[in-house]
Amino acid sequence: MATIAEHRPVERDRSRSAADYAYAALREEIVEGRFAPGRRMREIELATWLGISRTPTRQALSRLEIEGLVALRPRAGLVVSSLDAAAMEELYEMRGALEGTAASMAARHASARDVEALVQLVEAEVTLPEDATIRYRHNLAFHGAIYQAAHNRYLMKSLQALNDAIALLGPTTMAVEGRFADAHDEHRRIVAAIAAQDGDKAESEARAHVGRALDLRRRMRGAAGGEPADQAPR
Repeated sequence: MATIAEHRPVERDRSRSAADYAYAALREEIVEGRFAPGRRMREIELATWLGISRTPTRQALSRLEIEGLVALRPRAGLVVSSLDAAAMEELYEMRGALEGTAASMAARHASARDVEALVQLVEAEVTLPEDATIRYRHNLAFHGAIYQAAHNRYLMKSLQALNDAIALLGPTTMAVEGRFADAHDEHRRIVAAIAAQDGDKAESEARAHVGRALDLRRRMRGAAGGEPADQAPR
């Protein structure tokens, strides 16, 4: 269905229920930005695209609504949620606190293997193609490696939920010219502090990294004219 997406959804694992498959597939589209904020989520259309019936599709949409990834709007029905400017500021304030804590804890608890994994991820950044989606996924992997190195399961869950919410802000900052190169330098400084077991420095660098991302988000929102408009299915 070209009207809903130019690609097919992830292939279904037949060992999973149709509802679980629909939830995972739709969540991936939202989190990776292919279903943009404001996009209408029509049950019949989505069920046809997924190749399943309406009932498991409805169940998946209910789960996404509980998680805050979709919301019911008057006259529009279910749409991909969007965040206003105030919510964006609150989200990045919490992200700075949690990312800083994760980096600090990684400096204290990371194993030699954890540090090596972080070093390899930073080194790999210089060879990545100029593709915003690939860079976005690599950036998630890098931050995920810091969460792993922090060795705190509750912190990891909080950060994963927070990163899902960030997807509701729209296009990744990695699509902005020059941002990936700057992020690479910032990542390198964070990893250097973790490797040196300097928790205060690691936290400071991680918070600064998030602060620069927030500044860019503000500029992106201003350039787009403020709040994201509702979008028709694409």
